[in-house]
Amino acid sequence: MTAEVFSYESLVHAVSGAVGSVTAMTVFFPLDTARLRLQVDENRKAKSTPAILADIVKEEGLLAPYRGWFPVICSLCCSNFVYFYCFHWMKASWLKSRQSTPSTDLIVGIVAGVINVLLTTPLWVVNTRLKLQGSKFHNSDIRPTNYSGILDAFKQIVRKEGVGALWNGTFPSLLLVLNPAIQFMVYEGLKRQLRRGASRELSSLEAFIIGAVAKAVATIVTYPLQTMQSVLRFGQVNTPTEKSTLLSSLQTLQGLLVNRARKHGVLGLFKGLEAKLLQTVLTAALMFLLYEKIASSTFRVMGLSSGHYKRR
Repeated sequence: MTAEVFSYESLVHAVSGAVGSVTAMTVFFPLDTARLRLQVDENRKAKSTPAILADIVKEEGLLAPYRGWFPVICSLCCSNFVYFYCFHWMKASWLKSRQSTPSTDLIVGIVAGVINVLLTTPLWVVNTRLKLQGSKFHNSDIRPTNYSGILDAFKQIVRKEGVGALWNGTFPSLLLVLNPAIQFMVYEGLKRQLRRGASRELSSLEAFIIGAVAKAVATIVTYPLQTMQSVLRFGQVNTPTEKSTLLSSLQTLQGLLVNRARKHGVLGLFKGLEAKLLQTVLTAALMFLLYEKIASSTFRVMGLSSGHYKRR
């Protein structure tokens, strides 16, 4: 078991996934900026993604769509390294030499997601704060922040809000482990269908298309929870403290969902979905393409190019 935990194959998958995700996010980062503004700033009028980006550039400058790039990339790199490592390590341990199934991929994806959330949520809380710092909000109730960098953000959050604030949004994040779990289940299922039992690597077009389809399905299913996750990470919501943490989290999440639905209708829960789909689908598609190519090239150099593909 110890050998499987620290296997070279798991490390290759983790590094490939991290490099692929960082590259893809950098390319499509402005789309994520547009999505986050629409989720957090309730008074910002929903427009097409190009129109939102044009407004941000006009109000805040040419580089505003890339504000917070470094903390996001750091968080994403760590998060995807942990997720890919845990997913492939647990899958290899569980399956041994047996064929994977959709239910196996879903269960392994959920467990890997829980581990990832518990380890990396503080990074995502800080990254959300830094990404939105200095933004011009249309909602006057949002309080401005002043962080000089990642470490300063950590220090200020702990000092002013307590250590627990670093795990703001953990509850919806735990629910949202369904997102990558569904994504990997659909991706691995489509990959098996394309191969039809043959031990071959996917073409660039195949990896891009099934990566896009998998992420689109996962994003649409879980989007309302993603919106509430962004709001909670931003730290502008007062949560009840007189009850248990789990009960408070449930009530806060329910209250946010109900309030947004009352204010903006059911469609308000999907505000920013266009920008999110555009960003995540393209990012995921490019990430999986790069991941497959980096991993397959590495395994080919290791002499695992034939038998290894069948097990992936």
